[in-house]
Amino acid sequence: MTSSSKISRRSLLKAGGSIGLLAAATQIKTSWAMGGRSRVGVNSPEQLLALSAVDLSQAIRTGEVSCVEVMKSYLSQIDNFNPTYNAVVSLRDREELLNEAAVADADLKSGHYRGWMHGFPHAVKDLATTKGLKTSMGSPILKDWVPKHDAIFVERLRQSGAIIIGKTNTPEFGLGSQTYNNVFGITRNAYNPDLCAGGSSGGAAVAVATGMLPVADGSDMMGSLRNPAGYNNIIGFRPSQGLIPFGPTKEVFYQQLGYEGPMGRTVQDTSMLLSTMAGYDSRVPLSQKSSPSRFAGSLETKTQGLKVAWLGDFNGYLAMEPGVIDLCEKALKHFETLGGVVEAIDMQYPMDEVWQTWLTLRHFLIAGGANGLYAKESNRVLMKPEAIWEIEGGLGLSAMDVYKASKARTSWYHALDKLFDTYDVVALPSAQVFPFAAETHWPKEINGRSMDTYHRWMEVVTPGTLSGCPVVNVPAGFDHQGRPMGIQLIGRNKEDFKVLQIAHAYEQASQLTRTKPNLKKA
Repeated sequence: MTSSSKISRRSLLKAGGSIGLLAAATQIKTSWAMGGRSRVGVNSPEQLLALSAVDLSQAIRTGEVSCVEVMKSYLSQIDNFNPTYNAVVSLRDREELLNEAAVADADLKSGHYRGWMHGFPHAVKDLATTKGLKTSMGSPILKDWVPKHDAIFVERLRQSGAIIIGKTNTPEFGLGSQTYNNVFGITRNAYNPDLCAGGSSGGAAVAVATGMLPVADGSDMMGSLRNPAGYNNIIGFRPSQGLIPFGPTKEVFYQQLGYEGPMGRTVQDTSMLLSTMAGYDSRVPLSQKSSPSRFAGSLETKTQGLKVAWLGDFNGYLAMEPGVIDLCEKALKHFETLGGVVEAIDMQYPMDEVWQTWLTLRHFLIAGGANGLYAKESNRVLMKPEAIWEIEGGLGLSAMDVYKASKARTSWYHALDKLFDTYDVVALPSAQVFPFAAETHWPKEINGRSMDTYHRWMEVVTPGTLSGCPVVNVPAGFDHQGRPMGIQLIGRNKEDFKVLQIAHAYEQASQLTRTKPNLKKA
């Protein structure tokens, strides 16, 4: 049973705050005629960097900008701001990258167009394997590991024309929604480098928000595409299970919680990158056979009558920093301008059961993946305590423990799926606290309530993860201190395109992605 009520005008108007210290980016509008050439007016590196990824792709294809110019502009942005934000790691040699950009220009002149990412500088999250390029996973144990193969989605990025320039920073083994490690250090928030970037795709999110990359890939087991996107005012999309094949890997049947996905400054850019990353691969038998080409098309949709279910803090179950709920509820008002309705929902579901399900399945999968490293005592002394806790928790589980958790996950999925008989999307905050001090590993309490694990403060993302449904982060705005927050929009399983369409409509109504950070040099 569920009960619902429309959010009151008072509660939706209550939140708010000044974002006066945050500058709006230069807006360059483009109109591309079908089959024709329409210029975007790029006269400086600053204007080039302000282009959306879709517009940048068109500017490269039509010859308005060269791949060498693009590479120089992005590398200069990295030179200027990466010392402050520490988003891009394992950066390749500049001359090598410029030579590869020159080859891309030559290919274009000879009529060989590689794809929409032709000549794009791209850094891969440091959890995904990259052939010939260090993949540390943020761990001292793997700091010198150079894989002999690419992840499947990296193969696709290269085939679409991307030039891999390096990696983006991540916490050790991707554990925790705070990007720091003993290999590369802390990644800092794009809007305030004193604050954390979120994680585990923190480097990716900050690189996009600061203009060091046009778009970025990330991955998400516990909000790692959603939390850093929310903390850096960009878009992050966790797809339905199997839309992007996860591999190649030694285990292809049980790993059903962590997915790779795209991030961008706009929903259109994010969807365009998804069109490259998605698609069936026989090496991953649970991957979807649906065509990814639809994600490269228009996201326009009718929104009159759109229905949004707002779960908030699950009727007080989740601890929330003051201001988070108010800011999100204010942002949800944009759906009303689109002709939609937002209703507050009490699912009357035992959410602690969802959390215990999450703990069991996460322990199980992390222990399975990392036990080989953990087995060596010399490795264990290099692991952070949270990693050891996860692995040892998994080693203590029985097969029946895992089966019971899978049954509980199924029950939660059915309860959430029932909501989609009435609602188009389900909404939640993307985090329970605003970005906090970059040197703090994780919040020990929220609003007077103690956090009993290193990730309890991000419990709000586990309902989306366990559902296997598509989830997008859209910006919710900024509090009175200028700290960003996001909203998760969850859609029915395999309705990824619909979720992106709704996110695009929200983005156009809210205009929140147009608020850009004032960047600081070291």
